[in-house]
Amino acid sequence: MSTTPRLTALDALHRSLGATMTDFAGWDMPLRYASERDEHNAVRTRAGLFDLSHMGEITVTGPQAVDLLNYALVGNIGTVGLGRARYTMICQEDGGILDDLIVYRLGDTEFMVVANAGNAQIVLDAITERAAGFDAVVTDDRDAYALIAVQGPESPGILKSVTDADLDGLKYYAGLPGTVAGVPALIARTGYTGEDGFELFVAPEHAEQLWQALTEAGKDVGLVPAGLSCRDTLRLEAGMPLYGHELTTALTPFDAGLGRVVKFEKECDFVGRTSLEAAAERAAVNPPRKLVGLIAEGRRVPRAGFPVVAEGQVIGEVTSGAPSPTLGKPIAIAYVDAAHAEPGTAGVGVDIRGTHEPYEVVALPFYKRQK
Repeated sequence: MSTTPRLTALDALHRSLGATMTDFAGWDMPLRYASERDEHNAVRTRAGLFDLSHMGEITVTGPQAVDLLNYALVGNIGTVGLGRARYTMICQEDGGILDDLIVYRLGDTEFMVVANAGNAQIVLDAITERAAGFDAVVTDDRDAYALIAVQGPESPGILKSVTDADLDGLKYYAGLPGTVAGVPALIARTGYTGEDGFELFVAPEHAEQLWQALTEAGKDVGLVPAGLSCRDTLRLEAGMPLYGHELTTALTPFDAGLGRVVKFEKECDFVGRTSLEAAAERAAVNPPRKLVGLIAEGRRVPRAGFPVVAEGQVIGEVTSGAPSPTLGKPIAIAYVDAAHAEPGTAGVGVDIRGTHEPYEVVALPFYKRQK
């Protein structure tokens, strides 16, 4: 099996822009172009342009496409309206999370499932296996799409200048086919930054034309290319989970505080249902560790895996941590015992290489954009 990272259709362009590249989930991706702090702040105040072509697109079509997805995933896909999208998860039989997903309904019997890059093959294999007995076709469309995102408060104006699609009528978690800068695209109002923005699914051969057009359209309002590093701090401030950190096969959606995505009202059976019903009952009687935000009182930065402590005892674990450009302080997301999960709980710290650094417990997200 080749260990050479895959390249997106924009690889040469990233290098021409001086990007620092990194291997991420088997892809060579831009980590940053200049200052990750400047890129982060640009997305919060103006706009950033991201290459997300490493994400995994899986198309499910056919008369029983809805039935298959209702069986394979924990959400109720039958209630997703035409042109809308839904955040959901795919779980193992024991309830452990295989991945979190976005499902777009492109037609009455056509859906696109978007998986995280590192889990795309796992999700494809699972849905394909679960398709047995259903009149539906599962297609690996990872090579059919490049994915470009424009995120930030200036993004609607930038995109409006290069498309005649009805962006004003496009709601959050919805998508519509359109033409952007002369390129056919699925225009989705989704993102992973906590800001308003759009994700544009296009054929790989059109990616560079679209990127250049968006760059030109945004040059007067401060649009900058943005890499994976600032994408991580943006999603962290917005309290959005990252697979492999806040979500793993060792956790059920109820353990992760995301039990709301599991729809037991579905009349059909679905993979993991029995285990998830038991997990929901356990969570109701004896709440598991809760996902909380932590804000540093000092300057030392917590990292994933660091213990959270109180009164000399380990009460949890950091899952993600970084300096927050918006707050100006180090922040972390952590699972902590329910007894220490209330915002303002006193005496909580993070063990950073043997020193217990004081942290304030806060509700997530750290940052919420003004509507």
